[in-house]
Amino acid sequence: QVRLVEFGGGSVQAGGSLRLSCISSEGTFGGLCIAWFRQAPGKERETVAGIDMLGTTKYANSMKGRVTISKDDDKHTVDLQMDSLKPEDTGVYYCAAQGTIRGHCYGVTLDRSKYNHWGQGSQVTVSS
Repeated sequence: QVRLVEFGGGSVQAGGSLRLSCISSEGTFGGLCIAWFRQAPGKERETVAGIDMLGTTKYANSMKGRVTISKDDDKHTVDLQMDSLKPEDTGVYYCAAQGTIRGHCYGVTLDRSKYNHWGQGSQVTVSS
């Protein structure tokens, strides 16, 4: 069972930036697809962006144009750079994985139901 941990959340003023990172308990993401999701208070969890094992990315409309998902092979992290943040971006941000370390996940999906490993989440608060 892969365990995921998110870090880098915090508080920022509107228009600011934050960078979230996700790490794996295995020290690598191997053949996994990784995606970021978010959940605002009182709302359903929604997809933000995903990346497959080859580095192919896909973005949901929720934050498209304001976020960049990437892999850092040196640090063994999957990062979510968030810019031009708005108060409505406030919520808990989750990292999730699809597949297995030894598998081969090609073609990332934004379908939340396909992800079977989840982190505990990191709070992001954007003030006006």
